[in-house]
Amino acid sequence: MAFKLANISGKAALVKGEHYYDLKVISNNTFDEDTLNALNRLDELHELYGTLDEKTPTGLLEEAKIDAPISSPKNCYAVGLNYRNHAEEAGMEIPSVPMIFTKHTSCLVGPHAEIEMRSDHVDYEAELVAVIGKSGKDISVDDAWDHVAGLCIGQDISDRVVQFAAKPPQFNLGKSFDTFGPMGPYLVSLDALENKEKLNIKCKVNDEIRQNDNTNDLIFDIPSIIKYLSEIVTLNVGDVIFTGTPGGVGVMEGKFLKEGDVLTTSIEGLGSLENVCKRITNHSGVE
Repeated sequence: MAFKLANISGKAALVKGEHYYDLKVISNNTFDEDTLNALNRLDELHELYGTLDEKTPTGLLEEAKIDAPISSPKNCYAVGLNYRNHAEEAGMEIPSVPMIFTKHTSCLVGPHAEIEMRSDHVDYEAELVAVIGKSGKDISVDDAWDHVAGLCIGQDISDRVVQFAAKPPQFNLGKSFDTFGPMGPYLVSLDALENKEKLNIKCKVNDEIRQNDNTNDLIFDIPSIIKYLSEIVTLNVGDVIFTGTPGGVGVMEGKFLKEGDVLTTSIEGLGSLENVCKRITNHSGVE
């Protein structure tokens, strides 16, 4: 049976309807509190999810503090220019191979965390995120989905000042400030989605829709990304992959995030993120 895995105040939990169920409690301590460890036992997660109607909920989701779904991923990869309309709006050629960069895992936060901005040129990028559930090297396109534990929503927040402060641009640093990786609200297993390769994706700043697309517009789909990455690095259980953002990012029209902006990101079947933007004093001297 399909499952939704959440990280509630640092503890692994399964989500059903309006409730969450502490994984350690409902498994009689056979699981621990770490969501990363839970990914090593996906078959058991599926089975346990099917018994939730017989369990007592731990609490209501609306009262819970939800953290990033994967508690301590080893790596976080991301793909640039992976929607045709985004490459076109940036005036860039359609890439022939995935343009990979990394986000430092310390930037990953929960679905309702504040975004702390240190310049006036911070941008949003709504993204579909895949999480690895089975490690592997040289993974074929045909086998790639078998290595995915589930999908969730991400925001690849970008400080354009730092990103373009050097030549070539510093994608990893400009996109890895603390709080620059909201993700969640929980990890959804693939069998919970009617069509995992065709999901509507939308981003709003306050009440204005800025991005509105479908993941079937990806230039390189998730199996292609996994194949390419795994030819270079071994993918580990819990590794996070941000798959790219559609057109409509703020830098194209000078619409950067401001103090108090509410950023809402939603993907069909996966829920939504809601993050409030907070401008803080910048001591780095980069702007």
